[in-house]
This record gives sequence, C-alpha cells and structure tokens, in this order.
Amino acid sequence: MNIYPDLFLTFAKVGVMTFGGGYAMLPILQREVVDNKGWATEEELMDYFAIGQCTPGVIAVNTATFIGQKNKGVAGGILATLGVVFPSLVIISLLAGVITTFSHLAWVQHAFGGIRVCVCILILNAVVKLFKKAVIDAPAAVIFLAVALGSYFTPLSPVIFVLAAGIAGIVLKNAGVKK
Repeated sequence: MNIYPDLFLTFAKVGVMTFGGGYAMLPILQREVVDNKGWATEEELMDYFAIGQCTPGVIAVNTATFIGQKNKGVAGGILATLGVVFPSLVIISLLAGVITTFSHLAWVQHAFGGIRVCVCILILNAVVKLFKKAVIDAPAAVIFLAVALGSYFTPLSPVIFVLAAGIAGIVLKNAGVKK
C-alpha cells in the first residue's frame, strides 16, 4: 500500500478511536504505529509524546506530525496530522448543533458525567503505562518525585518543570548516578 494514504488512514483510525484526549490515545498509537506499522519504536513514540506535550498544540496532533514527518518528510507530517484531526472535525461539526439543543436534558448531563469518569480512567491507564516506561532507574524516580511534588504544591508553569527535568536528567546521567 502507498504510505501516504496509509499514514492518513492510520491516523484517522487513531483519531476516531481516541476518546479522552492525547493521553488516552497512547495505547492506540502504540498498537497502530509501533506494533502494526513499525513506523516508530516504543522509545521513539515515548519521545514524540513527551515532545508533543512540551510544544504548543494538541498532543495527538503533535505526535502524529512527528511520526508522519519521520516516515515521509513534510508531506507525511501533513497527512498524518490531517488524518488524526479529520474524524474529530467531522464528529464535532455534526454534534455542535445537536449538543446545544439537548444539553439541558438531565439524561444528557448524566451521560456526560459518566463519560468524564471513563475518560479519567483512560488517562490513568495511559499515565501508568508512561510511568512504567519512563521511570526506569533511580535518577528518573528522583525527577518524577520532584516534579510530582513541585507541580502539586507550587503554582509554577509546566514549562519550568519540563526545563528543570531535562536539565536534571542531563546532570544526573552525566554525574554517573546509577540505577
């Protein structure tokens, strides 16, 4: 199969199956991009996902752009990006009018309450999977704890935590801190 339509269709499939945002899409991306297509390794996907979180924009879009660009340059990045956003664009366009008409109904509000709970679990599953892959040694555990505590107890910007964690990773690894 020609890789250009394959990039678009694969990411459209990811886009239509992803409920709960970028974090919830990690398992689907891993299955499609790493296991089924071999377009990236698990480590590369984790790196793309991390960079996608640190750059402006939606994580899903950023990750799709990175993977598409890696495989087929700028055109691949554009097609992967269009693929991942296309299903949402269509679904949101169809639902926009309907949702405002029925949002006042109790059963619709209850349905959204249930969906929010489900999305929390999907995000938690993605976080646990990321944690298992990212916190692999003592330096990573120290960085994890510092960022977790710092982000919970201070109003600092996530950008500061990302920069500090990157610097800490360099310092701890170069200082020879072992597992």
